Amino acid sequence: MESLTTSAKEPPTDDDEAIARSLAGDLVAYEALVTRYSALAHRTAVMFGAADESEDVVQEAFVKAYRHLAAFRRDAPFRPWLLRIVANEAHNLTRSRGRRAELAVKLGGLDASEVEDPQDVAVATDRRTRLLDVVRTLPERERDVVVCRYFLQLSEAETAQVLDLPVGTVKSRTFRGLRRLREEVGRDLA
Repeated sequence: MESLTTSAKEPPTDDDEAIARSLAGDLVAYEALVTRYSALAHRTAVMFGAADESEDVVQEAFVKAYRHLAAFRRDAPFRPWLLRIVANEAHNLTRSRGRRAELAVKLGGLDASEVEDPQDVAVATDRRTRLLDVVRTLPERERDVVVCRYFLQLSEAETAQVLDLPVGTVKSRTFRGLRRLREEVGRDLA
């Protein structure tokens, strides 16, 4: 009997086990999901405009996900389902602010040992900044798809789930968004 209690306290090894145990009331299992997806949820919240309030958005998203876990389709992957909740919370936040969502991206720091030439770092940082500025100018519908596909590295199917869109719509918005980016970046370099 003691081994059952001990094993219930060990973190689950995969999402399916964590969800099953969470539904049975095991908070350690849900904590494992929170730990596993916190960084991605924060990046998603920031990318969808939460910026300084991303912590609140992520916390609210995890609370909502826990409350609605029983409604989660067990044959679907957990990650896109959670990210849809995060994206919705971020959109709700930006709408409640009464202004258009702004894309805020925190770029990871570079390890000094990996940097060979400060000029290369400056050029790379400038290029990233210019690209992000152009991404911010995209219409929200196209920007959201580009963010999911290329900044969060989600598949087309996952992007469709996160944004609650048909895959065909994701493809067409990705195409249009990338075309606009190429045009803008081309103008910038000319």
